[in-house]
Amino acid sequence: METRARWITVGLALLAASGFAMSVQTAWWAMSSVLIGPFGTRNCPGGADSCGFSWLGAGNDLFMRSAVATKAGGYIAMFIYIMIAGAVAAKRTPALLSKAGIVAIFTATVAAVTFFVYFPGSFGEPTLGPGPFMFAAGIVAGVTASVLVLRAQR
Repeated sequence: METRARWITVGLALLAASGFAMSVQTAWWAMSSVLIGPFGTRNCPGGADSCGFSWLGAGNDLFMRSAVATKAGGYIAMFIYIMIAGAVAAKRTPALLSKAGIVAIFTATVAAVTFFVYFPGSFGEPTLGPGPFMFAAGIVAGVTASVLVLRAQR
């Protein structure tokens, strides 16, 4: 891999890692001052700083379980793309890590879509937060970095 392509790949891998890390810690929805994301709820209606999702009255556990899976999947993808960035910066071709990154992105995306679709937004009008957009940016940057690594392997 030539120098310019290598540093572009490192940048994309770090962008992917940052996107996944920030998305699972950022609000996916906001209702007035209440922030909801994979982390749970912040600025809860009862006055607490943080709480779970039970106050939303989710009809099933799928929403809560997919929140945990989204957070875990985002962190796993973040760790993989940090390792890819380090390996590419060290002039290696981490083909196996790149394939694992694509699998991590796919798995985390399935969890995130489930989390997003099953949101019980019956309380007022929730506005969309920056979390899903950061997650999408992580997906695009991660897949692009993995493809660049796998093409360099040939």
